[in-house]
Amino acid sequence: MASAASEVEALATAGAENADPSAAAAPEGASAASAPAEEPAAEAVAPLQPIIIKKIIDDGHAGGHGGAWKIALADMMTAMMAFFLLMWLLGATNADQRKSISEYFQPTNRPIVDNSGGSSGFFGGQSLIDPKALPMTLTQTGIMQLTAPGTEEEQSTSEDQALPQGLSEEEKKKIVAEQDEKSFENLQDALEKQIGADQKTAELLSIVKFVREKEGLRIEILDDAGFSMFASGTNQISNEAKTLIEKVGESLRGVPNEVAVRGHTDNVQFKGAGNNNWNLSATRADTTRQLLSDIGVDNSRFARIEGVADSQPVNPLNPADPRNRRISITVLYRDGERPAK
Repeated sequence: MASAASEVEALATAGAENADPSAAAAPEGASAASAPAEEPAAEAVAPLQPIIIKKIIDDGHAGGHGGAWKIALADMMTAMMAFFLLMWLLGATNADQRKSISEYFQPTNRPIVDNSGGSSGFFGGQSLIDPKALPMTLTQTGIMQLTAPGTEEEQSTSEDQALPQGLSEEEKKKIVAEQDEKSFENLQDALEKQIGADQKTAELLSIVKFVREKEGLRIEILDDAGFSMFASGTNQISNEAKTLIEKVGESLRGVPNEVAVRGHTDNVQFKGAGNNNWNLSATRADTTRQLLSDIGVDNSRFARIEGVADSQPVNPLNPADPRNRRISITVLYRDGERPAK
């Protein structure tokens, strides 16, 4: 029995020596694997850190979303609108209209009056209506001259038409003549409409003639076989002729030009020696002047009153033609005559 027990122990010892060493290390590996598993557990128990979100705003980029671009856009649109408006005006107007537009924006020259009212204490200044308050005559770039109130000799019956600066006298005369011609056209149109609109004078429109001449616009009222302005051999004017001349006077009040009145007769002579056609034509011209003056044409505007008898007939082939008896009312150019073109 003792020998059998000793043999069993020898076999167990030999089996232990021949066994795999990794089997012996297995418990150590198991203990090592359990150690890392304990570390996450420790971390899970620790408290979580707060999450911080940081937003960065770029000031330079945000400025582009302001309102400054709107101002720049509005300026550009305004400039473009002005440009296209200018292009339209240049294409829709002629040379004369463009000249008138440019003349409208020409500045006027006016000296400054130093000693105005209240300039040096109470009652120390000078009034503008006092001619002595102006050291020199106020002037502007126009045909008429602007003077201090109370010093002018005459007052124009229409508004002054300004002229551009820097023009020669010849150029100024030409521009003034062009303005007169436009005024003559308007005067003729207005007078024809006034005569034709009135039943009393509509039938007499055919005996009213408008003639452009070197001196200006000549308005002639002629006799015919069925109409006579004056009674034979006298200066007694008929009612129809008086109404006709009054309409001419109403039109002349709107222009500043001087007026010349001329009387004409036919070649029929007076039987007696007390009168003649020269005197008759002059008295008829003066009667016409008086009617124009009564209707509102200032006497200072009459340049001359003439009687030429039968020296300038309308029909030279028939000196006794009733059309030779007429009254001529000439609206003169402001510079005397129309300049050569």
